[in-house]
Amino acid sequence: MSLAIAMSRVDYAYGAAKVLDGVCLDVAEGEFVGLVGPNGGGKSTLIKLVLGLLEPRSGGVSVFGRRPRDARGMLGYVPQFRGFESDYPISVLKAVLHGRLGQTRPVLGWRRRDREVAREALEAVGLAEFADRRLNTLSGGQLQRVLIARALACEPRILLLDEPTANVDPHVEQSLFELLRKLNEQLTIVVVSHDVGFISGYVSKVACLNRSLVCHETGAVDAEAIAAMYGEGTRMIHHHSHVDPHECPHD
Repeated sequence: MSLAIAMSRVDYAYGAAKVLDGVCLDVAEGEFVGLVGPNGGGKSTLIKLVLGLLEPRSGGVSVFGRRPRDARGMLGYVPQFRGFESDYPISVLKAVLHGRLGQTRPVLGWRRRDREVAREALEAVGLAEFADRRLNTLSGGQLQRVLIARALACEPRILLLDEPTANVDPHVEQSLFELLRKLNEQLTIVVVSHDVGFISGYVSKVACLNRSLVCHETGAVDAEAIAAMYGEGTRMIHHHSHVDPHECPHD
């Protein structure tokens, strides 16, 4: 399998504050990877490096063998969602069409192909019948699906999601991850989450990031390893094999 994302000994700092230290991560095409870790551990920074919004201080990042900024058309991104203004005057379909902006120039209006892709994206997330509804009439879970559909509208090969279930209840969280599992049949997925125990039931690999990174296949990890990542009292997760945090797959 080809590598969708490759990071080799990546360092990044905001001024004097180092947030990533020698991070190595390989994501194979078709994988479903969960990126977990404490607040301030570097998760959002790592996603921004993959998106090409930041450049590493040292080390390398590639997306399907290209520099991230040259591969943006292959990436769909779902940012953290904190809600819309109650009077936000836009329909669901128009919100999803915004995902086409990197693929088209709607100076004279959206093309037929743009509308077809947007409607296919809504179908993929189970919201086809909501196309003409206003965003402010939807529930939180439905709004999150709209954001996923917007990301799908750029026809990506990789879907990156930053805390997609941060503001939804457990039932909606499960429903969204079932959707992501289905989308993973066609896409490589990397999802940032704080819910360590929950995501291990869905992803094929867990990447634990707290400045440095350790990857685990889904199976058993002891409480000591989790306490080292999050502190005492954190829920246990289950993984298989352990990879040394200092072992870089590119060596």
